[in-house]
Amino acid sequence: MHTAFQYPKYVLKRKIFSFANKFYVYNPKDEVIFFSHQKMFKLKEDIRVYSDEEKSQELLLIQARQVIDFAASYDVIDATTQVHVGIIRRKGFRSMVRDKWHLLTPSEEELGTIEEDSLGSALLRRFILGSLLPQTYRVQVLGDPVATFRQRFHLLRYILEIDLSENSREKLDPRMGIAAGILLGAIEGRQN
Repeated sequence: MHTAFQYPKYVLKRKIFSFANKFYVYNPKDEVIFFSHQKMFKLKEDIRVYSDEEKSQELLLIQARQVIDFAASYDVIDATTQVHVGIIRRKGFRSMVRDKWHLLTPSEEELGTIEEDSLGSALLRRFILGSLLPQTYRVQVLGDPVATFRQRFHLLRYILEIDLSENSREKLDPRMGIAAGILLGAIEGRQN
């Protein structure tokens, strides 16, 4: 596994008023260690994650299985080894009210979930406050909390803190954590 996946905390940033979604992921030293550029107008989502903005080394592939699917499944593949790391599946209609995702093994066995903080906050976000009320997601694997994704309010950027520090027993592969953060940023971008 690439050394960029060794940190317990990351910060993902994306400009809100940009034609194309470009994601920059920073380590605790405020260095860009992942870059992703989401191609616009693609029918089937294909997100590539690189080690830098020059795209010198591809590290992860996040690929949708279907062209248009409300309960989409995304395969996460380590681009350096071609190992299928796992699957991140959106919980279809349930995610309209409160976002929920499932983390699966490559053989589609459920590992855990990513769920928006609370139903009350989710309803306030969707119907009244919008992006003025930042989102928080809790990640559980095999019933144990392993990570938190916390959006920070900013007028001109989407900022998501990726905190994997609870993952001390390594129940969550950090590649899945980074892929999930980028997916949340991409989907959030379309919802807003």
